[in-house]
Amino acid sequence: MTIQTRSTGAATFSTKPRAPEILAPAGSRDSFLAALAGGADAIYCGLKNYSARMAAENFTLEDIAALTELAHARGVRVYITLNVMLKPDELDDTGRLIGMLTRQVAPDGIIFQDLAVVALAHQAGYRGELHLSTLANVSFPEALALVRSSLGVDRVVIPRELSIDEIRSMAAACPAGLRLEAFIHGALCYAVSGRCYWSSFLGGRSGLRGRCVQPCRRRYEQDGGKARAFSCQDLSLDVLVKVLKTVDQVAAWKIEGRKKGPHYVYYTTAAYRLLRDEGHDPRAKRDALSLLSRALGRPGTHYRFLPQRPQHPVAEGEAGASGMLVGRVRGGAGSAYLSPREALLAGDMVRIGYEDDSWHTVLRIGKAVPKGGRFHLKPVRGKWPPKEAPVFLIDRREPALAEMIERLKAELPAVSVVAAPVFRARLPEPHRFDPSVRRQRVGRQGKGGRDGCWLDEACLETAARDRRRLWWWLPPVIWPEETVRLKAMIQKAVAEGAAGFVLNAPWQRSLFPEKPDMPLWAGPFCNLANPLALEAVKRMGVDGVVVSPELDADALLGLPKRSPLPLGIVVGGSWPLCVARMAPVALEQGKAFQSPRGEIAWGVVHGSNFWLYPNWTLDLKEHEESLIDAGYRLLIRLEEEVPPGVSLKERPGLWNWHLTLR
Repeated sequence: MTIQTRSTGAATFSTKPRAPEILAPAGSRDSFLAALAGGADAIYCGLKNYSARMAAENFTLEDIAALTELAHARGVRVYITLNVMLKPDELDDTGRLIGMLTRQVAPDGIIFQDLAVVALAHQAGYRGELHLSTLANVSFPEALALVRSSLGVDRVVIPRELSIDEIRSMAAACPAGLRLEAFIHGALCYAVSGRCYWSSFLGGRSGLRGRCVQPCRRRYEQDGGKARAFSCQDLSLDVLVKVLKTVDQVAAWKIEGRKKGPHYVYYTTAAYRLLRDEGHDPRAKRDALSLLSRALGRPGTHYRFLPQRPQHPVAEGEAGASGMLVGRVRGGAGSAYLSPREALLAGDMVRIGYEDDSWHTVLRIGKAVPKGGRFHLKPVRGKWPPKEAPVFLIDRREPALAEMIERLKAELPAVSVVAAPVFRARLPEPHRFDPSVRRQRVGRQGKGGRDGCWLDEACLETAARDRRRLWWWLPPVIWPEETVRLKAMIQKAVAEGAAGFVLNAPWQRSLFPEKPDMPLWAGPFCNLANPLALEAVKRMGVDGVVVSPELDADALLGLPKRSPLPLGIVVGGSWPLCVARMAPVALEQGKAFQSPRGEIAWGVVHGSNFWLYPNWTLDLKEHEESLIDAGYRLLIRLEEEVPPGVSLKERPGLWNWHLTLR
């Protein structure tokens, strides 16, 4: 296909970003330049550290300084992602990095999820925009006013799971000075952003730290059948962006893909620019859809965008693989080859098989292969790819795009970066707390919970009959249509003498118009992990914090010494691998299924969300005394009713205790 050279393509650069801006991803220098060539209004990218896409190539400070100068000369904004959960010992380095960005790069915005970044940015003298990441899970309208007033952010990146009606309800609640950013294209996580602990629980590689190994992409087995039950297609709103364009508070259309190559970045950026600027023109619309069809992503889905026609994002069979299928392996061991259904160019990248196939490999095409020609394959780690194995084109280097990138490279200025002075984060003063330790069990519907229960109608009825004073735990994710019902339940719980509430997103504080005469704690799903983040929720009116259970032993044991609030910790019970908005179609709920590595899990629907659990529990019992000595005042066990036929396995449940959280 010929690279587009219309007036909306690479040759034209606007001096003023249009609204909504086309926000393109960049995980490498060539992808950044491809975004410029495709006509992006803004580009987001990460540095080598503290980025939620650590598997991307990412940039040095020198790289990003030169690229930002080039982008600014063309009227294109640059946003830097510092969107990981920060451990206590990382605050000084993060503040120093923000200071260097401020003085030597001058990015237009910083994208963050950890609340400590706001304080660090102010301390470092940063005066650009602050954008709250989708990992922070701002998922209901009432949250927006609190986000703006307490953090002073300029933009909120809303969840991918929202429908257009829900986006409109969020937009209607935007206070002055706050805008929204919505994803329009790219990879979908099965779990709600910020509510996935799957990769971390199975081996210390945290999605909240940008190191997810994507266990959701694997095949899972149940009752003898295997399926990629959680592997989502790509979000692709394509022509439906014309509906999103009517929502004035949506300032940016965001394309996911910082691990993608320049081909994908250029094609998706150019396509959505066409749809935004010339979507009324049938020819432009056809060109845009053609670009998207050849962008080398996964097959697309509108997901939940149209509430009257929602689509399940997990495709049946193997259709959810990334890249364009260009053929299948022919021949046998010793003579395997590919006869591509379309020409392959020198420099193209192809993947043989799927990422979780033990024999899969990625190859670069050294010499062009014509359509129907032969590209002979070699064994990988001593194994030949099996006959009929699929072959996907996952990145390519068209001469026209390569030429545009080379021209832009020639314009990059020479930039040198001077090391910044040592930065010492100004931390809140720690306080002394009541040394007594409370223990709490949290169950559902009154089963198993001694003094804690997840807030729902069934548990409220049970509690009213038993006349027990309970701590009420709010769900980890709240969707726009649920807030009226939740507010009514909160009022009922308060009237009946609740002992306290645990909020599982800091913004759930907005569901309490006035501070009730009982404690409000930030729960473990708030992902709070350092003193500055704790100070931020304290200013929101929170009385205590249940810290992130992802932390390793050193971080957990050191945090109480610098905490401005009393701390609690989950020491046992069923911790979910993830929370999602939809149940898998290929697997039966309440029944065990198995991963390729033999791990057993099961899932269940609670309210509007699907919870996925491993068949072993979190268990820090042997370290409880150390946690108490360190200063923890609340020890919590989460109790989940295990379905019949699912048995819990005896195995260590220490999570990251002995690991260095990465």
